[in-house]
Amino acid sequence: MPHPLKVSTMTLAAAFLTLPGLASAQSLPAPGQDEAGWRHGVSLYLFTPLRTKGTSTVAGQSADLDLDLGDVLDVLDFAAAGRYEAWNGNIGLIFDANYVGIEQDTTLPGPLAADLNVDVRQKWFGVLGAYRIAEGTYGANEQRYAIDLQGGLRYNSIRQKIDITTPGPGSALVLGADQDWIEPVIGARGMLRLSQNWTGIASLELGGFGAGGNDLQIGANVGFDYQPWEKTALTFGYRYFSVDYSDTLSSGEFAYDVDQHGPYFGIKYFF
Repeated sequence: MPHPLKVSTMTLAAAFLTLPGLASAQSLPAPGQDEAGWRHGVSLYLFTPLRTKGTSTVAGQSADLDLDLGDVLDVLDFAAAGRYEAWNGNIGLIFDANYVGIEQDTTLPGPLAADLNVDVRQKWFGVLGAYRIAEGTYGANEQRYAIDLQGGLRYNSIRQKIDITTPGPGSALVLGADQDWIEPVIGARGMLRLSQNWTGIASLELGGFGAGGNDLQIGANVGFDYQPWEKTALTFGYRYFSVDYSDTLSSGEFAYDVDQHGPYFGIKYFF
């Protein structure tokens, strides 16, 4: 039977990476979008992992993770994510922002009846340049396709804290900390127009490469944009996400090594 502290850490830490950035189909102009000069797109989206597996470590105490979507949603406090892209010809600029917060209070069983407050937050802001390296048409209807490469920097901030309060005098014991770093990010994306309203998208994004303790972060997506309105599209598909982060703090090892997969969905506005 896992130690009660480990169970609480496992339940809450697993949800703090449920909003990795997604790729929109902006380098391929949306149907009806003017290709002369700048074209813009704003996306709001959510990633909902059906399964989260790996290991979470706070203050040197590790817990194995194997959670479904219901486990994650039970402790989710607030989440928001968005992406803005601006393109002029083959050149693009991308801003990607994400925030997710987890918090829960619980009481450990036993004679001391310690109260736990677990507070987990992640936010990031990325700035990337992009270049469309290939484009063309295919099939009898001459539907369009495009491929672009992306690269830039991402600011990350992760909080993973556990406050332990026991009856009687004395201050609470705080385990974990806030960690901040800047890391490089690279990516590739392919888009295939299937019809006037449908576009297929596949993308791969890699980040970290050892910066700030983040050995490697991987995001891979396969999905579709459906555009039933002139300036608005619905986006959905399936995503794989993994991260391998670790650092040594004064309180002990602080680490998060997980794999997640599940559907994503969102909405996009073009102008």
